[in-house]
Amino acid sequence: MQSPRTRVLLEAMNTAPVAPSSEEQKGRAAEEIFGQDVFGLSAMRKRLPRDVYRNLERIIHNGERLDAAMADVVASAMKEWAMERGATHYTHWFHPMTGLTAEKHDAFLTPAGDGQVISEFSGKMLISGEPDASSFPSGGLRSTFEARGYTAWDPSAPAFVIAQPYGATLHIPTYFYSYSGEALDRKIPLQRSIAALSRQALRILRLFGNTTATFVRPNVGPEQEYFLVDKGLAALRPDLLLTGRTLLGAPSPKGQEMEDHYFGAIPERVMSFMQDVEIALLKLGIPAKTRHNEVAPGQFELAPVFEDANMACDHNMLCMNMMRHLAPRHGFLCLLHEKPFVGVNGSGKHNNWSISDSEGNNLLNPGATPQDNAQFLVFLAAVLRAVHKHASALRLGTVGAGNDHRLGANEAPPAILSVYLGDQLAEVLEALVNGGRAAQGREHVLEIGVSTLPPLPVDLSDRNRTSPFAFTGNKFEFRAVGSSQSVAPVNIVLNAVVACALDDIATDLEASTSAGTPLNAALQELLPRLFREHMPVVFNGNGYAASWTQEAARRGLPNDRDSVAALEHYSEPAVMDIFLRCGILSEREMLSRQEILLENYGKTLCIEARVMSDMIRSSVLPAGREAQRRAAETLLKTREVLGPETAQCEEAFFVSLRSQVTALAAGVEALEAVLASVAATEGVLAQARAARDGILPAMQACREHADALERMVDDELWTLPKYAELLWVN
Repeated sequence: MQSPRTRVLLEAMNTAPVAPSSEEQKGRAAEEIFGQDVFGLSAMRKRLPRDVYRNLERIIHNGERLDAAMADVVASAMKEWAMERGATHYTHWFHPMTGLTAEKHDAFLTPAGDGQVISEFSGKMLISGEPDASSFPSGGLRSTFEARGYTAWDPSAPAFVIAQPYGATLHIPTYFYSYSGEALDRKIPLQRSIAALSRQALRILRLFGNTTATFVRPNVGPEQEYFLVDKGLAALRPDLLLTGRTLLGAPSPKGQEMEDHYFGAIPERVMSFMQDVEIALLKLGIPAKTRHNEVAPGQFELAPVFEDANMACDHNMLCMNMMRHLAPRHGFLCLLHEKPFVGVNGSGKHNNWSISDSEGNNLLNPGATPQDNAQFLVFLAAVLRAVHKHASALRLGTVGAGNDHRLGANEAPPAILSVYLGDQLAEVLEALVNGGRAAQGREHVLEIGVSTLPPLPVDLSDRNRTSPFAFTGNKFEFRAVGSSQSVAPVNIVLNAVVACALDDIATDLEASTSAGTPLNAALQELLPRLFREHMPVVFNGNGYAASWTQEAARRGLPNDRDSVAALEHYSEPAVMDIFLRCGILSEREMLSRQEILLENYGKTLCIEARVMSDMIRSSVLPAGREAQRRAAETLLKTREVLGPETAQCEEAFFVSLRSQVTALAAGVEALEAVLASVAATEGVLAQARAARDGILPAMQACREHADALERMVDDELWTLPKYAELLWVN
């Protein structure tokens, strides 16, 4: 008789690929379906009166407010467009502080007064809504009994329809705020940070004589890594279902040692899933560009084209939603956790970040003329200043219990924030600092505003995978973001710290030029000073080396190795000033976010501890005790038949097995005691510290014994799918 695990394993190995969800989409060019379910500018142009469209286009580009009369016209056109695509309901789609998205569906129905109903969607319905906000995290901004939360349409992000076999719904991207007007989401502070960055960057552009640019915006391209696990096997793993990662599991005999999965041929079943996801994303106007096998077995990546930061954040959340939603159709569970499996690479979300003006000029492109060089060097100096001076704030964009398992491992940068520039650009900066001579002794005269930088190719040098913040020719790649995380927090902080640095630089240059100093002379004095001050944050070496930790400490670079240590900085005046100074978050909004993140950390570890306890008591210990009983019988029979001396191997095995079972039983008792102690701890910071210092080591002790038992217990008794099955069956 087959065990459930064996039966599911055989079914998984014989699962055939599934055709893409829309048969009519197969073979159609991407440009034919791109954006077909999005009420974007193209759809608006066709359906709105010319004057309404032009006004709305201006509002979208400039962030102006929409008047009620125009809103009615837009709402009517949007409703008709959505209903043509089968939509029966609409929802205000928002990003609460859960780290996920949220939606409440309302039908396009209004009683007509004669026992009938009519379809209705007014401008008021479009612009604002009132979901129940009482159960969303607020970090003390509101009491549980206060239910009002408000959503407000974000015109800069187009509405879209998501169709399912059982119906379609119009999704309207919105902001989410409290009755008192405070941000309860991540979209509001993101938009505020974009505005702050634009204000300060425009000051720099004006100094360089650019009077035509109307705004500056960050562009983001978030790469998304993920694992696919057969859903039948995952159903036998409570840890995967409830926490997104394996809390127990001995390493597979074969992992990623051979590097044969990376960029290998995509398995047919996985390719079917990828194609299904890409079709769904293209229809939603999400420019999915790249797909490939990642380093670990069962791990893959999807990467989009660069977009405006606000759109990129929305689209990345949609991307994660679609992958989770479509995976079961192909017999998979999509794991977005940063470290689903111990011993193989975890998953990140590389946040590629650049800034461009309204005329399409990338301000991080070194350019080919002296004037461009000088402007580039100013923005480069601002980024170095931002990372060096505000590292504790930037670290907040990567916090999370899951990401703590990944940072500093061989697939992710360390928690120490440094900047990789490549040897060529670093040498240019050293020459500026040293008055024309590079550190290596070579002459490298560069007079700001007169000389031209040497040609800087997009690939300045070999790629440094150990750097958390690497310059790659015309953008920075922030590699420390976790795969399950929204990219909004990291971009909020990144925009904020760069805005502060640009403010400092612009204030200095404006004072000099107002006093009569030519801009070139002011730059010749300011930039070497800035680069000299902030060169300690530049590191082109191996971030994994133990010597770097010591060197970073000597340079004064902070090293907050876990999320709790990082979050303790949130309420420090130097960190809070960044957000207050730029008008991105109020003091109450910041403290609420600190509380939410600390509470989330503690809850995450408590959930994991409870799941581990249940798995040990319901699966591992029973299997271990039955194996122990069988081993005792075998030992007795061997002694009776062959004598005590011949039974030495059986006796050693029995003793080892018994010691592991006994130690695990004691370990789970200790884990449950720690869990009770953490639950009784008052205050979110104290509870998070207690969880970090108590639960994590107690779980690790249990895991060591459970994983040892996995190797000793008869395979037929072990009910939990093993690593080799989870990682390689796809």
